[in-house]
Amino acid sequence: MFRSVFLRKMILLVLVALFASALLSATLFNYAANEITRISSEDVMIDKARSMASFLSAYADDERVESDAGKIPLLKNATLGYADHSVLNAYYLLYDAHGNTISYTSVKDGNDQEILLSIDQYAKTNMLTNSDNKNLIGQIPASGNKMTTILVQLPITSQGNLIAYLVVGDQSTSHSSLINGFSRVLLLSTLMVSLFMLIPVYFASKRLIRPLNRVAEVATALGQGDFSVRANDRTKGEIGDLAASVNELAERLSKSITSVTTERNRLKEIFDIISEGIVSVNQDLQPDYSNNAIATLFEKVPRKNLFTEKLQLIPFEEVWEDFEKCLKTGETFERTIEAKDCAYSSMIVPILDNEKTIIGATGFFRDISEQERLEQTRRDYVANVSHELRTPLTAMRGLVEPLADGMVKKEEDRQRYYGIILHETMRLSRLIDDMLELSRLQARTLAFKTFPFDLNKLLSEFETKFAPVMEDAELNFVVENKTGPLPTVMGNPDRVEQIIVILLDNAKKYTPAGGTITISTEYSDETDQVLVSVSDTGQGIHEYDIDHIFDRFYKADRARGKKGTGLGLAIAKELLSYMGETITVQSEYGEGTTFTFTLKRVTGTVWY
Repeated sequence: MFRSVFLRKMILLVLVALFASALLSATLFNYAANEITRISSEDVMIDKARSMASFLSAYADDERVESDAGKIPLLKNATLGYADHSVLNAYYLLYDAHGNTISYTSVKDGNDQEILLSIDQYAKTNMLTNSDNKNLIGQIPASGNKMTTILVQLPITSQGNLIAYLVVGDQSTSHSSLINGFSRVLLLSTLMVSLFMLIPVYFASKRLIRPLNRVAEVATALGQGDFSVRANDRTKGEIGDLAASVNELAERLSKSITSVTTERNRLKEIFDIISEGIVSVNQDLQPDYSNNAIATLFEKVPRKNLFTEKLQLIPFEEVWEDFEKCLKTGETFERTIEAKDCAYSSMIVPILDNEKTIIGATGFFRDISEQERLEQTRRDYVANVSHELRTPLTAMRGLVEPLADGMVKKEEDRQRYYGIILHETMRLSRLIDDMLELSRLQARTLAFKTFPFDLNKLLSEFETKFAPVMEDAELNFVVENKTGPLPTVMGNPDRVEQIIVILLDNAKKYTPAGGTITISTEYSDETDQVLVSVSDTGQGIHEYDIDHIFDRFYKADRARGKKGTGLGLAIAKELLSYMGETITVQSEYGEGTTFTFTLKRVTGTVWY
């Protein structure tokens, strides 16, 4: 019956209103009754005081006693008839003109004494000699169990002279039995009316509550994401208007939520497929959202001292400092972060609400390692090309200028100059050819086909062709197969031959007389590849240079001196990369170097 909060509140409101009305009525009635009672009590007390004062004044007018002091005993004797409280039904105190007590009501118990004492104290403080012989009415308020005391002062005069003061007083209750009875009847009637009012209030409230409950159900459904429910808006009055407003709100929310969800999903799909990493944080610097790219973007960054979730997400303290500054100032912060073998760009922008208040920040991160590497490669390439071209051109210029000036007179010297110029020209031509070939390889514009071929035949031809060359250079040349005859491999035999020639040429340059150069092969069952190695016993490659020997134009003095163009190994690596193969190097400085590259074995039947 009373499950509805609204119903309980309505009934409680009615009951409170009725009780408040009864209480206010009783209060006002009590106040009015008290005023009437007080005025009535004062009038009664005044009559008593006047009656006694008139009696005493008659005694004071006795002509046999002429002096005022002589009249005091007369007054004291006159009050003997009023000594008992029951005579006057009040207490009296008689004072002389100077405020000294002459007589008072006889004391029968402690209550009489207490009342007389309070009247005496009040009269001496507020009446008597301070009254200018006026009739005064006083009241001692009720306190504790004591009732209100009303007292009246009248002067006693004789022949126009003030002889004494008469103070009459007694306790007077502020509530009569009639008032208390009326109050009880009023409260009881209010209670009965409240009980009878429960029935119409209940049914009226229930009728009001039913459409409100439906509106509440619709609001609850809207909060849970169900925008299909509607309230009954056919009810007249404010409740019908409320239902219509809720239905309109539901319709608009449905459209808005659908639109926002669509946009959110579209943005999420866009954020998840782009390569840039995105991280959004709230005002407390806690990550709210991160896309898929951020999980793999910083894989190349060395992970250490990542004690917090934030550093596990973005392993750079300076980036989180930018986030913090952005949240404080609302400015956009950009920076480039460089780590070992990688580089990243970051941009932190603030997130603002409709009131332009900062509610968070979003960071955009991009891996620029390849761009930085390409930019550095471009700079190095330009510098290396300029350096490599300058050397032969400087040499040629140094020879051409004396010839042009006619400074070389002898034919023998001129021929020698021409020979040097021809050598430098051929060197320059080879450098340009190597640069063009390397550029075409890296741009994948140099096309060549790969097909099955017999590596055994190619190596036997190498042994035949290079044995005399190595013998002239006083080097031992060995071709060996560690695992017997090799299977057919996939590749381009001309390019494989070019790679081996490059490796042999490097080995020949940096191996002193008496050394050994070895071409060795072996087949690996685990990787299904043929490994081709070119080893020498030359000066080797220092550990400082071994990571850079495949770079263009790289020529370390410790490893290569200043021989060659510095493009051979770079070309060999690009050729192998084009064929889908790899090349590695192992070297110990002062003891020799071994280059090893792979070739895939051909599977299935091979037709020649």
